[in-house]
Amino acid sequence: MSETTGASYAAAGVDIEAGDRAVELMKEWVRKTRRPEVLGGLGGFAGLFDASALKRYERPLLASATDGVGTKVDIARRLGVYDTIGHDLVAMVMDDIVVCGAEPLFMTDYICVGKVHPERVAAIVKGIAEGCVLAGCALVGGETAEHPGLLGEDDFDVAGAGTGVVEADRLLGPDRIRKGDAVIAMASSGLHSNGYSLVRHVLLDRAGLALESEVAELGRTLGEELLEPTKIYSLDCLALTRTTEVHAFSHITGGGLAANLARVIPDELHATVDRATWTPGAVFDLVGKTGNVERLELEKTLNMGVGMIAIVPEGSTDVALATLADRGVDAWVAGEITDRGAKETGAELVGDYAG
Repeated sequence: MSETTGASYAAAGVDIEAGDRAVELMKEWVRKTRRPEVLGGLGGFAGLFDASALKRYERPLLASATDGVGTKVDIARRLGVYDTIGHDLVAMVMDDIVVCGAEPLFMTDYICVGKVHPERVAAIVKGIAEGCVLAGCALVGGETAEHPGLLGEDDFDVAGAGTGVVEADRLLGPDRIRKGDAVIAMASSGLHSNGYSLVRHVLLDRAGLALESEVAELGRTLGEELLEPTKIYSLDCLALTRTTEVHAFSHITGGGLAANLARVIPDELHATVDRATWTPGAVFDLVGKTGNVERLELEKTLNMGVGMIAIVPEGSTDVALATLADRGVDAWVAGEITDRGAKETGAELVGDYAG
């Protein structure tokens, strides 16, 4: 462009027409998430949710959370697979919300790209919409931002925010937990969306493994394993609260099992989780052995095969496990709640993993 040619948004790298095309492509998927409380359609300045639906609550508490999926987006970019990362986003947001017993209501997303490729953006939104269906919430809106000069043409990131509601007297958390409660672990679908900076450093940067390579221990390619979507537990957790007494949930994300479980344990109590009750998936062993990563470092970075914890009265374990089994969730009693000793923290893992 010569200095005498008028500048334009397009010349600066922002394609408004491509953005409009992306919105049209994503509308079909957003419609699939619609709940009866949602008003209007995609394209307005704000998503609308009819709050009169909350009148059935005596004292409704709104729960809110926001999150992203970290550097897992780099795996999606490298593989050119964009329709699963949205599942991860919904899981990271809505499974935080359900921890307090809240029903997920609606979600918004933010997609930042170096260059708008309409089909690519629509694929990302497709994954988010599918995740919202699995979580039982509506996708009421979002934003796609094009940042030329800051991001490469194929670079992108995603984030989201969600809202849920819970009756005040049904709010779950530390106040409900009692000595003798059982700690029920729910299996993860793999790495979920945490620790990818370590995983990428170990497997891709240091070991030089190719995402397209078949890994015998995994039974599939490395890329397929690393891009496995985060399991969404929202409706499973809500089903549990309807069938039996639940005192608390803990979403196992960044920081690992012990640190996240400790967040819901009251000061006077202690959660002990026995490693011998499960065998972590092969990907955790692969990361540990390939990078010579110590077990404690792995455990404070990765979920080690447990994506969600439910804390229930000891007498509720059979019903809880049966409920989760009926919903196809692999779950087991992994530990118990005891009095806290003078040198104990909120939660700890003991013993050695099975297998």
